[in-house]
Amino acid sequence: MSDPAYTSPVATPSEPLVVTVPNKLSWAAIFAGVALALAVQLLLNLLGVGIGAAAFDVGGGDSPGPGTFSIASGIWFALSGIVSAFAGGYLASRLSGRLGTTTGAYHGLTSWAVTTLIVVYLLTTSAGALLGGALSGLSSVVGGTGRTVATAATTAAPALATADDPFADIERQIRETIGGDDPAAMRDAAVASIRALVTGDEAQAEEARNRAADALARAENIPPDQARARVEEYEQTYRTAVEDARRVAADAADTAATVVSSGAFLGFFSLLLGAAAAWLGGWYGTRRLDALSDVS
Repeated sequence: MSDPAYTSPVATPSEPLVVTVPNKLSWAAIFAGVALALAVQLLLNLLGVGIGAAAFDVGGGDSPGPGTFSIASGIWFALSGIVSAFAGGYLASRLSGRLGTTTGAYHGLTSWAVTTLIVVYLLTTSAGALLGGALSGLSSVVGGTGRTVATAATTAAPALATADDPFADIERQIRETIGGDDPAAMRDAAVASIRALVTGDEAQAEEARNRAADALARAENIPPDQARARVEEYEQTYRTAVEDARRVAADAADTAATVVSSGAFLGFFSLLLGAAAAWLGGWYGTRRLDALSDVS
């Protein structure tokens, strides 16, 4: 006797079931990735500060120069940014629960973007003071422009001050060498005439030069020819001081522009590599989930 046949009340679907997962961002997973990325960045920068401080020799014997520290700091910043971006992207992707690698990669990239905005905000506001030197790598890139300009201004300050009043040293020499019955009036007259010569109109320079030579001859009680030679010497000294000040200021400005440009390019490529690392971390975080889904 054959067994009775039973028919299942549930109809078998004509097509296989497909489980769909909505491609939506999981902000909880993203913020978890942001937290991990910030923590890793903080730890790596602390490690970098520690290594740099240990390599610094107060005596200056075998201690690397400032340029070496700057290059090493930039390289360390780039590497730490890449590692932290990958870690944050990987965690955001794994915690999102999404199966698609593209969705996971977008979770990683979004985690990197939020992390970058938070770090930039902290470093450009008073809240950044709480971080101290822990994020010194990114701080050097974000705030490098301002600090470089300030350094260039400090370097060029003496030159600019001389350019503002390059006659100061000449005036001091004149007042120290002039004597006479009424030295104050003679000094003032000689100084005023020579200042009018070096700062006056070039078309009237010869007339101003004669007046300055006469005033200096009376003040120092020397022959007119000797006074004229000194006036020409003062004039040449003034022109040289002005040119030197302008050259130093131009060199400082060129140096500042070069450093700012280098820092900007370093920041751009470092952040770009960080974005790529976050995308890769997000992709890798869901790749294993896809493999497990295929096996099951």
